[in-house]
Amino acid sequence: MSTIPFIAGASCSPAPETITPELAFKAEATTGEGSIWHPDRNTLFWVDIEGKKLYEFYPEKHDCKTWEFDRMVSTVVPETDSTVVVSLQDEIVRVNLNNGSLTPIAPIPDHAGKVRCNDGKCDPAGRLWIGTMGFGAPQGAGTLYTVLPNGTVSTKLEKVTISNGIVWTADKKYMYYNDTPTGKIARYRYDEQTGEIEFDGIAVTLAPGAGAPDGMTIDRNDHLWVAQWGGSGVYCYDPQTGELLAKVEVPAPHVASCAFGGKDMDTLYITTARAGLSEKDLEKYPLSGSLFVCKPGVSGPEPYRFK
Repeated sequence: MSTIPFIAGASCSPAPETITPELAFKAEATTGEGSIWHPDRNTLFWVDIEGKKLYEFYPEKHDCKTWEFDRMVSTVVPETDSTVVVSLQDEIVRVNLNNGSLTPIAPIPDHAGKVRCNDGKCDPAGRLWIGTMGFGAPQGAGTLYTVLPNGTVSTKLEKVTISNGIVWTADKKYMYYNDTPTGKIARYRYDEQTGEIEFDGIAVTLAPGAGAPDGMTIDRNDHLWVAQWGGSGVYCYDPQTGELLAKVEVPAPHVASCAFGGKDMDTLYITTARAGLSEKDLEKYPLSGSLFVCKPGVSGPEPYRFK
C-alpha cells in the first residue's frame, strides 16, 4: 500500500500530498456508494444503487457478502451487531443481517416515482439524514429529510438537486453538506438536541476540472475527505481555509463515497462507479465500480448509529 503521509493542519504547501490506494475488492458496481464502517462487525458496508445490492466487505477475507433488493438501495447505516438501516428507492427499512428480513421504518416521498433516495448518514443524536434526487437530476427536485426510529420524517432542506455527502464536526456544532451540481461544500450550524440547521456559508469551492462533490467523510482533525465524481480521487480539505491538503488518486474517474474504518479507524475505503462511462473509458479504467483502500495517515471517528 503506497502512502505519502501528510501533516494534518500543515499550511500553504506548494501542492497537495498524494496517496495511492490499493484494490480492496474487484467489482463492477454501476454506482458504488454509501460506504460506512460497522464497528460491531469490523466490516465495511456499501451499496450499488442501480444494482439494487448491499455489500458487506470482510477485510481479512478480501471478500464480500451481498443482499439483493427489489428497488434501488442508496444508503446504509449501522444500528446493532445484527441489523443495519438502509434507504431503498422510496422507503427506509431495517435489514436483519442474520436472515435477510426487512422491517419498514418510514416511507420517503417519491412524487409519483419521479424522485428517489440518495446519500445519507446518521447524526450525533442518531437521526438518519437522507436526501433525495429526481431521476435525470432535474434542478431543485430533491429534498433533505431526517428520519427517527419511530418513523417520523421531517423536511430539513428543499430544492436540492443531488443530495449527497453529509458529516458533523467533533464538537457537534457544525454540519457539512454536498449538493453535488453546485461544486461547493456548504457549512451549517447544527443543534444536536433539536436537529435544526442554519446555513453558515460555503466552506470549500472545488477547483474547475476536479469533478463534483459526492460522498464525504471527516477525520479527527475535522478535515473533510470528499469523493469527487469525475475527479478521479478523494480530496482532503481544511474547511476553515478551503485549502486542499491531500488527494487519493483513484484509478477510476467516478469516485462516489469514502469512509474511515479498521480497528483503529485509520483506513480509508473508497467506492467507485461505472455509470456514465463509455466503453473506451472502461477500457482505460477497468477497475471502475470496485472498492479501494489506503492508509492516509489520519483516522476518523466511529460512525453514528441509528438510534
